Amino acid sequence: MPTASTIELQELDSLSVKLGQRLVEERLKLVTAESCTGGWVAKLITDVAGSSAWFERGFVTYSNESKQELLDVPANLLEAHGAVSAEVVVAMTQGALEQSRADWALAISGIAGPDGGTDDKPVGLVWFAWQQSGAEAGVESRIFKGDRDAVRRAACKFAIEGLLVRL
Repeated sequence: MPTASTIELQELDSLSVKLGQRLVEERLKLVTAESCTGGWVAKLITDVAGSSAWFERGFVTYSNESKQELLDVPANLLEAHGAVSAEVVVAMTQGALEQSRADWALAISGIAGPDGGTDDKPVGLVWFAWQQSGAEAGVESRIFKGDRDAVRRAACKFAIEGLLVRL
C-alpha cells in the first residue's frame, strides 16, 4: 500500500474520472461533506470536464457550527463523540443527502495535523462515511502517516476509492 506521501495528483485525477464514468453509467449524483480535506474531493471532482452531470454539490463544514448549520449535525453528537467520529460522519452524509438532490453522499472528518491529535484521536485519524439515499451508511476510519498534505491526499484517495467499491 502506498504511503500518503507517494499519492500523486495524477492518481487522484484518474480516480475522479473513473468515479464520474461510474456515476454517469448508473445515472447517479453525488454530494460531498468535507471537513479536514477542505473541499479537496469536490475540487478533484470538478476538475473533471462534464462533472456537472454527476456532481450535485459539496459542503465544506470545517467548524462544528457549520456542521450543525449546513448539515443538521446534532450538537449532542458533536459534544459526546467529537467531530472526528463515526457518529458525526454518518450525520454528515445524512444531512448532505437531505440538503441536496444527490443519490450518494460521502463525508470526511479527521485530524490532518500537525497539531490537534490526542492519545484517543491521533494526528492522521480520519473517519469516512458513504451513504446511498434511503440506505444505511457505511463507515470506516484510517490513520494515515505523513504531513498535513499527505494525510489530506490519502483521505481523498480513500474516500473516492471507497465510493467506487460501494457503487
